[in-house]
Amino acid sequence: MAVSNNLTAILNFIAFMCSIPIITAGIWLASKPDNECIHWLRWPVVFMGIAVLLVSLLGFVGAYWKKEGLLGVYLVLMAILIVLLLVILILAFVVTRPNGAYHVPGRAYQEYRLEGFSPWLRNHITSSDYWGRIRTCLADSSICPKLSQEYITPNDFFAAHLSPIESGCCKPPTICGFQYMSPTSWISPSNQAVDADCFVWNNDPSQLCFNCNSCKAGLLGNLRQEWRKANIILIVTVVVLIWVYLIACSAYRNAQTEELFGRYKRGWT
Repeated sequence: MAVSNNLTAILNFIAFMCSIPIITAGIWLASKPDNECIHWLRWPVVFMGIAVLLVSLLGFVGAYWKKEGLLGVYLVLMAILIVLLLVILILAFVVTRPNGAYHVPGRAYQEYRLEGFSPWLRNHITSSDYWGRIRTCLADSSICPKLSQEYITPNDFFAAHLSPIESGCCKPPTICGFQYMSPTSWISPSNQAVDADCFVWNNDPSQLCFNCNSCKAGLLGNLRQEWRKANIILIVTVVVLIWVYLIACSAYRNAQTEELFGRYKRGWT
C-alpha cells in the first residue's frame, strides 16, 4: 500500500510538471497579436494547464497523505481533463488542416485565399458577427505600422518573409497591380476590377486592407501556424499524461486489492 501511494505521488508530480508546458503554450498563444483580437481563443489552453496543475496537486496530496477519497476524485477529474485536451487537439488539427496560402511570383511572402481555410474557422472568426470587432482591434495594433520601419526599399519588402496577417492586412493583393510607395502606402492602378479587395484597399492607416477578404485569410493563416506549433507541445504532453494516468490507475487498483487482501487476512487470523 505504501509503495503504491509513493508511486502515485511520484506520478502526480510528473503530471504537475506536464502542466507547465501546457500553460506555457497557452500563454504563448495568448500573447500573439492576432489572438489578442479573438478573446475566446486566448485562454482555453491556459485554463486547461492550470486545471491539470490543480488536479495533479490534489492527487499528490491524496497519495502522500494516503487519502483514498482524494485519489478517487483525482482519477475521475484527470480522466475528464485528458478527454478535454484530446478534444481540443483533434478540433485544432481538423480546423487547421486546410491551408489557403499560395505563392506569388517575384515575392518571398505568400498570399492567402479565404476559401482555402476551414469553413468552421471562417464562420466563427471572419463572419460579419465577429469581424467588426476584430478589424478594429487589428487596426489599433502595431502589426502594420512597424513594417514601414523595417522595410525601406521595394526590393527589401518584396524579399521579406511576411507573416500571413502582415501579407493579408497591411498591403493590397499583388494581383491588383498597385505600385509600391511604402509597405502601407500604394498607388492604385487604373483598372481595379481584377479582385474585390482592390476596391477595398485604402492608404489610410486605420483602414488599409482590414476589410479585405485577404486580411481575413491572413488572420486565419496566422492562427493556423500558431496552433499547429502549439499542437506539437500539447501532443507530447497529453501522451505523457495518459501514460501517467494509466500507471496511476493501476497503482490505485493494486492498493485497493492489497488493502482488501489485508482485511481478509486479519479476519482469518
